[in-house]
Amino acid sequence: MRETALSLRQDITDKRLVRGFSYIGGKWTGGAGGAVFDVTDPATGAALGEVASLGPEEATAAVDAAHAAFPDWSCSLPQERAALLRRWYDLMVENREDLARIMVLEQGKPLSEARGEIDYAASFVEFYAEEAKRPNIEGVTSHLQGAEMEIWREPVGVAALITPWNFPSAMLTRKAAAALAAGCTLVAHPSAETPFSALALAELAERAGFFPGVFNVVTGAAPTVVKPWTEDPRVRVLSFTGSTEVGKLLYRQSAGSVKRLVMELGGHAPAIVFAAADLDQALREVLAAKFATSGQDCLGANRIFVERSIYDRFCDRFAQAAGELTVGPGMDDPAIGPLMNAAAIAKQEAQVKDALDRGARLLCGGARHPAGPLFYQPTVLADVPDDAQILTEETFGPVAALVPFDTEEEVVARANATEYGLVAYVHDTDPRRIYRLSRRLEFGMVAVNRTKVTGAPIPFGGMKQSGLGREGARQGMEAYTEIKYVCRDWG
Repeated sequence: MRETALSLRQDITDKRLVRGFSYIGGKWTGGAGGAVFDVTDPATGAALGEVASLGPEEATAAVDAAHAAFPDWSCSLPQERAALLRRWYDLMVENREDLARIMVLEQGKPLSEARGEIDYAASFVEFYAEEAKRPNIEGVTSHLQGAEMEIWREPVGVAALITPWNFPSAMLTRKAAAALAAGCTLVAHPSAETPFSALALAELAERAGFFPGVFNVVTGAAPTVVKPWTEDPRVRVLSFTGSTEVGKLLYRQSAGSVKRLVMELGGHAPAIVFAAADLDQALREVLAAKFATSGQDCLGANRIFVERSIYDRFCDRFAQAAGELTVGPGMDDPAIGPLMNAAAIAKQEAQVKDALDRGARLLCGGARHPAGPLFYQPTVLADVPDDAQILTEETFGPVAALVPFDTEEEVVARANATEYGLVAYVHDTDPRRIYRLSRRLEFGMVAVNRTKVTGAPIPFGGMKQSGLGREGARQGMEAYTEIKYVCRDWG
C-alpha cells in the first residue's frame, strides 16, 4: 500500500483499509502503465491520495479472472457462499468506524450519515448471506404423461457492477451481495470520486476468504473501464446506479451482447402534503426527504406539493427549519455537508436563478455557504412555476421547491408529469385517499407519512426512466440467475 494523506490520518485505525491499487484475480495491482488519479476531500479540497487508473487491458483481465473463477464459485455449496458473505458482514461491522470515516473524507457526507450507510451496506450482506441458502428448485405439476418437471435457478455468469459516488459503500454491497449469493462472480467499477470506500470493501472481502477472481474492483475512468465490459459477451449482467443519461448509454452499448440489465437511474420525487396531514410530522419528514445526504440522493424530495389551505403555514415553518440546519465538514457531523464537485454547485446556482427569474420567492438561503467552495446554503423556494428547471430536472442538492395545489386530481397529474418514477412521498390521514394515491402515483415506491422506506428486505427500484429491475429482497437475486426448465421422462 502506498502511503497517502488518508492512510496517515490518526482517526483511521486500520491502515490496511486504505488501498490505492485495484483488486484483480486476488491480487492488488496498479496496472502496467502506473497511471494514477487524485482523490480529494470535497470539504477542504485537500488531496487524500492517488488511486490506480487502469485501462481496457486491466478491465478485460478482471473479466478473465471472474470468468475463470465462475465454475468453482457457482458450483460451491450455498452454505459455503453464505458463510463467506457472513464473514464479510462481520468484518464490515468490526470496521464500521474506519469505513465511515473513509467515506466522509472522500464523499463529504456527515459522519452520522456515513455510519448509517455502513450499517445499511452491511445489512445487504447479512440479508443475502441468509438468502443464499434458500432452496432454488421448484416442482411443476406435469401436464405430460410420464414426465417429471422442475424449474431451476442457476447463476448467469460474470456480473459487472457500476456504482455511484453518493452511496459508495451501500450501492456496492447491494449489488455484490446479491450476485455472490446467486453464485455469480463480479467485476466492479466505483466512481472515480469515491474509490477508497470500494477498495476498503475489497480488502475486507479478501480477508473474508473469497476465492481469487470472485470479487474484482477496477478503478479508473468509467468509459475506459466499463465500455469493454459492455462489449464482452462473458459479462452476462450489468448493474448500474447513476443518471438516466448514462444509463441510456450503457443500455445501447450492452445491446450487442444482449446483456441482462439492472438500472437504478434518476429520481424526481414528489412530496405531497394534504391539509389533513399531521403538520408537525409532515414538516419533519419532508425536511428529511429533501436534505438527507445534503440533497444528493436520488430519493430526494425535489417537488414539494402542499395543499393551499395550509401552504403558507407550511412554507414559513419549513423555511425556518431549513434555515436552522447546520452546514460544515462531514467530520463535524453537521446536517449539511459539501456537495461533490463544482458542477453540483453550479447546478444549484442555475436552478435557483432560473426559478427566481420565473417568479419564485426565495424564503431562505440562495447562495454559496462561507464554509468553502463546495458548500451551498440550505435553500427554500416558494411559488415555483411548473416550467422552472427545478421542477423539470433532478436537483441533487440542498434546494427545496414548494408549490401549492388545490385538488387531488390536480396534484396526482402534476406529480406523474415526469419521465422519472422512483419514489413518491404522501402525507395524509385519510385512508381512502392514501390508498387511491398509492395506486395512482406512477412510482416504484410510495412512502406514506414517513421518509425512510428502504432496506435489504424490500425490492428497491423505479418505473419509467428511473430504471429497470429491482435491488434488495429476494427479487434482487433474480437478475443474477437464469431459469432452467428440466423435463424428464422416466420411461
